[in-house]
Amino acid sequence: MSQLFRPLARLYGRWMDNWENTLCFRATDRVVRTFDYGLEWASTWPCKAPEHLAHECPAAYVKELSRQAVENSTDFYGYKTPDDFNLTGEWLHFTSPVRTPYPANNEARAMWFPAKKDNGRAIVLLPHWNSQLPQQNAVCAGLARLGISALRLSLPYHDSRMPPELKRADYAVSANICRTIDATRQAVIDIRCCMDWLESQGFSRLGIVGTSLGSCYAFLASAHDSRIRTNVFNHCSTYFADVVWRGLSSRHIADSLEQATTLDDLREMWRCISPPSYNALFAQHPKKSKFIYTRYDTTFPLDLSEQVIANAREWKWPHEVKVLPCGHYTLGEFPFKYIIGYEICAFLLKNL
Repeated sequence: MSQLFRPLARLYGRWMDNWENTLCFRATDRVVRTFDYGLEWASTWPCKAPEHLAHECPAAYVKELSRQAVENSTDFYGYKTPDDFNLTGEWLHFTSPVRTPYPANNEARAMWFPAKKDNGRAIVLLPHWNSQLPQQNAVCAGLARLGISALRLSLPYHDSRMPPELKRADYAVSANICRTIDATRQAVIDIRCCMDWLESQGFSRLGIVGTSLGSCYAFLASAHDSRIRTNVFNHCSTYFADVVWRGLSSRHIADSLEQATTLDDLREMWRCISPPSYNALFAQHPKKSKFIYTRYDTTFPLDLSEQVIANAREWKWPHEVKVLPCGHYTLGEFPFKYIIGYEICAFLLKNL
């Protein structure tokens, strides 16, 4: 960059950083919740660890569970297809194969945007953490007009799946270690159930679009489901722990985590819900992917996104990359929201 443009670039960076902070901290209902290993959430997982560790060293117990989950991830993210799919109006309902103590969360819901002409193409769209309807409906509607049917899945603990005591989707990502793992496992399995339904409706060319937390869920699902042939990862990062520990949006969670654990330990405990754990598995199936990230992201730090691209090149995944000159929150603002909409639709039209 020439010396002439460096001052302008620094000025733009400061302006973007201020804009990001303003948008991030519009939310005033974030709650710092108490750290908890949440071992009871692991009782139904198909992986086990020596019981004495649960009492002697809970961190070691969760690390062993996570290690086994990665080693046997086909079982960990395995499920029985629901037998109660029900499309009522524009909503698909089914019982999540992952049961939780919250009845509302156990009913999975996805909004259906069918294309007028059936051409066998459909995607599942996963919105961001704390998304609310109708956010990202416009992308689904746009894809439907372009001939690609779309299911917008309400993530665990979001929308109507949110327990009544919550105002935010705090149970999806929190300082409760095992509950966060369980929510991620549920999201991945619910995504795969949506693929089952689409396949039962005759769709054979299946893709996925995930944004932020939804991007993480999308990678995990795609790594474990060979039917997903085309991916759009809108905001991408590496280890789940690093994003929560360093990201601006999860500062209130990190405040609690820092009192009870270290980043290294957290990374090992959340290894089973971190995309890099499944790089080799992802590479086994032919897929086309688009990785999108932003240069001024304070929620998914830039170096973590760049590491994703380095991994993609190392593993030789067929992929495209788009870097936008904004941040995590500003990507949803004019003009960037229109740019990202174009990038998503154009990639899917070409590759799905």
